[in-house]
Amino acid sequence: MTSTVPTAVHDEHESEHADTLPPVTMFGPDFPYAYDDFLAHPAGLGQIPATEHGSEVAVIGGGLSGIVTAYELMKMGLKPVVYEADRIGGRLRTVGFEGCDGELTAEMGAMRFPPSSTALQHYIDLVGLVTEPFPNPLAPDTPSTVVDLKGESHYARTIDDLPQVYREVADAWNACLEEGADFSDMNRAIRERDVPRIREIWAKLVEKLDNQTFYGFLCNSSAFTSFRHREIFGQVGFGTGGWDTDFPNSILEILRVVYTEADDHHRGIVGGSQQLPLRLWEREPEKIVHWAQGTSLSSLHDGVPRPAVTRLHRAAGDRIVVTDADGDIRSYQAVVFTAQSWMLLSKIDCDDSLFPIDHWTAIERTHYMESSKLFVPVDRPFWLDKDEETGRDTMSMTLTDRMTRGTYLLDNGPDRPAVICLSYTWCDDSLKWLPLSANERMEVMLKSLSEIYPKVDIRKHIIGSPVTVSWENEPYFMGAFKANLPGHYRYQRRLFTHFMQDRLPADQRGIFLAGDDISWTAGWAEGAVQTALNAVWGVMHRFGGATDPHNPGPGDLYDEIAPVELPED
Repeated sequence: MTSTVPTAVHDEHESEHADTLPPVTMFGPDFPYAYDDFLAHPAGLGQIPATEHGSEVAVIGGGLSGIVTAYELMKMGLKPVVYEADRIGGRLRTVGFEGCDGELTAEMGAMRFPPSSTALQHYIDLVGLVTEPFPNPLAPDTPSTVVDLKGESHYARTIDDLPQVYREVADAWNACLEEGADFSDMNRAIRERDVPRIREIWAKLVEKLDNQTFYGFLCNSSAFTSFRHREIFGQVGFGTGGWDTDFPNSILEILRVVYTEADDHHRGIVGGSQQLPLRLWEREPEKIVHWAQGTSLSSLHDGVPRPAVTRLHRAAGDRIVVTDADGDIRSYQAVVFTAQSWMLLSKIDCDDSLFPIDHWTAIERTHYMESSKLFVPVDRPFWLDKDEETGRDTMSMTLTDRMTRGTYLLDNGPDRPAVICLSYTWCDDSLKWLPLSANERMEVMLKSLSEIYPKVDIRKHIIGSPVTVSWENEPYFMGAFKANLPGHYRYQRRLFTHFMQDRLPADQRGIFLAGDDISWTAGWAEGAVQTALNAVWGVMHRFGGATDPHNPGPGDLYDEIAPVELPED
């Protein structure tokens, strides 16, 4: 799942040489480790002693991070035991519409992925999935976009079709990034994988900006002195939409995204993103240690993961004991926890001794964003019909300050059934929908859109019941994705670096944290994959294993690339 991010304009020097540089990867700036290179190396991710083959490792959470962790540990010869309270996929959740063609799907969670998600792309390619351009506002493959603010609508195919004030806002954002965050220098350093330069720039910015909100960063820029410009930027933004729901968050959260171009060139997974963890669950890797050819995660679990975890505690011999909803009690030398971190505070009975007190504080201080969506199936992509008077598309991808905020039109081909995401919202905008049923939500959304498109009868094209989600109301998530507030950098660092357990007392080792909210890029599937690979390295190390010297892992290079450490006093 992603928040909305405006597109920054790259400088001429970078554009001229872009084709000769490696693709931007979401490996920085906090921890500039090339996870894509680690995955692609023929030596593999490492090995464990033969005496440890078949040892069980608990993996709590069957989302993308948990399934990647389990898959790689299985390949090393360990036996992952996956616990999942709901369904495999986590926030990669693809659902159908009752009574409709099975090819019609709705992405309730993650739905768009940037090319800079290079570790994620490794697994997309591995399981044979195909991606296609996602219809973000003003994207090249989006037929048209309508921006509707304060009752006034503007139709556009590119930003140049919008009134001058929108170009002024886009220019102000780019100037703001250059002025306050060394955007071009950092983006170039990440493209060139220039780790010393990345660390040099970022160290100064972390110290300078950790206490700054996104909105405060805008206000401090000479480019954004106009309240009107800041208001438009908050309501519409550029790239994937408006920004005002992110204004209270740390500006460091935003910079990580724009530096790594996580906001740009998004693609969706054909057939739905949940296929990725489901295919990994069923996949029989060709290169596998200890287990017979044909072994998969599914076969190791007789097709079904263990149920929800209800208790975690420590036992003698540095073991961690896991109790599940069936009452089954098992102890493990290593446990990887990939579920939403607040589960450790509420739904799972935990010993305080599981983590150092500073890590518990970091978990408690985690800030999650709310998010809601509603989809309807329609008979065909009628929005491509031309208005007889104007020659424009009948309906467009829509950004508005009305209740719907963002409306996405998802085309499956001419004259074939299609899907509309009537509304995609965050934070306060999401909470406005929370008390309403799916049908009540749809009625409000149709009314709102009818005010933008008075000649379009959306209802007559709907061929099935709506599907909706409010992630803050999901019992095993309690929020959509993490977004750090000002001053949270130290907390995030504690969680991300937890996989380096040699730095912990011996009696506090053995449980590893992973998942996108443990990563520096929460809300992005890439962060789920990266922290999974950190946990795999940590578990391998705990079992006495090691990486090939020609393919050092994230823990092997940790001292060279560790995240900036801010003083506590």
